[in-house]
Amino acid sequence: MNALPKEALRRGWCPSTLRPMETGDGWLVRLHPPGAKLTPAQLRRIAALAGEHGNGLIEISARANLQIRGVTAESHPRLVERLLAEQLVDEHEGDGPHRVTLVSPLAGRDPNGLIDAAALAAQIEQCTRTVPGLPAKLGIVVDDGGAQALDGFSSDIRLVGVGATSAALCLADRLWLGAIPVTEAADAVAAILRDFAARRAAAPDHIRRLRDLSPEALASLTTLPETTAPASRPPPRRAGLFALEGDRFAALIGLPFGRCGAAVLDRLGAGDGLVSDIRLSPWRGLAFRDLGRTEAKAQLALADDLGLITRDDDPRLSVQACAGSPACSRAEAPAMADAATLAEAAADLLAAGATLHVSGCIKACAHPAAADLTLVGRDGHYDVVLGGTTRDKPVATLDLSALLTRLQPGQDIHARLAKALRSTGSQG
Repeated sequence: MNALPKEALRRGWCPSTLRPMETGDGWLVRLHPPGAKLTPAQLRRIAALAGEHGNGLIEISARANLQIRGVTAESHPRLVERLLAEQLVDEHEGDGPHRVTLVSPLAGRDPNGLIDAAALAAQIEQCTRTVPGLPAKLGIVVDDGGAQALDGFSSDIRLVGVGATSAALCLADRLWLGAIPVTEAADAVAAILRDFAARRAAAPDHIRRLRDLSPEALASLTTLPETTAPASRPPPRRAGLFALEGDRFAALIGLPFGRCGAAVLDRLGAGDGLVSDIRLSPWRGLAFRDLGRTEAKAQLALADDLGLITRDDDPRLSVQACAGSPACSRAEAPAMADAATLAEAAADLLAAGATLHVSGCIKACAHPAAADLTLVGRDGHYDVVLGGTTRDKPVATLDLSALLTRLQPGQDIHARLAKALRSTGSQG
């Protein structure tokens, strides 16, 4: 396999196995395992390949994709050859999306789920492969309506189970439609996307995602009647021990800020007698499913020993951080390293429900949505945004030391953030 031409290495797009993205620490290669699932042996194999052909750092994205960092022009062809030969990825040529659906890592086995979201997502993946002209970042959330709510993830199309055989459908996270029989949902989504792709082709400079359509144009994509949004649910548990159907269990483990070393993943896949169905989690982790209670607890204990996230109250779960400098050449601050320090300093805030986003630059690769506290790298300091995104107006510019000084415990979340961080001018 020949090395990629320079023009294939773009910034600000969705990388894949075949077409990586150039970063500060080499090429980032994104993997799309078929069905977002792996066996322990496959997990260990990917870890070995990351060590052989990259710098040994592996990430899980918020779209539940694996990423290998530090790949070079020389090592990339060999890496791709092994990944394809061993069927560790599901790749295709072209600019369209490689995987469009996002589901709970427990989907299909969760006794609290109203519909089989995993089966529906598989049908949607098959249908959308036949629709040309879709944007690479198209996202379809398939939520079974149970306890593992996916409300925190943005989408172009959202399906939420509202009964044993039906789902509500939402376009651009603002227009709710349905309910629609689950048996008709995949075809309905495909029809909506075909109409959207045609409109996008006619106005490519103005229409990139469904959210770019006017309310009237959005409603005209389907004949489904408008409805109200499903009832809100409590926030989901993102780590720990979960009961599955059939007296089986899952161990849901998070990677701190979505990253770990290859040796850590190898250890996870080599648990004593581990026979598991592994699913990638949008909470930047792994779900080891279909285990006995004893085996699931042992897997959580191993993960805890490895420094990973095994409790839902771990403050690191409430922090989103990109790689930052020097791993990313665009970053203006060491976001991931600083995120670990900030998570420890603000542990009580985060445990109480506050959210923190540490971004090396304005691009917001790790978290495009708003957070209670958003920090945007700028010349080694951070622009401070309260209750917004990286593109909102900052209230101050502070260095890490000043941020830590202002994150002192003892007050209500929002009052403390406002009092501690609001400033009339830049400091640091």
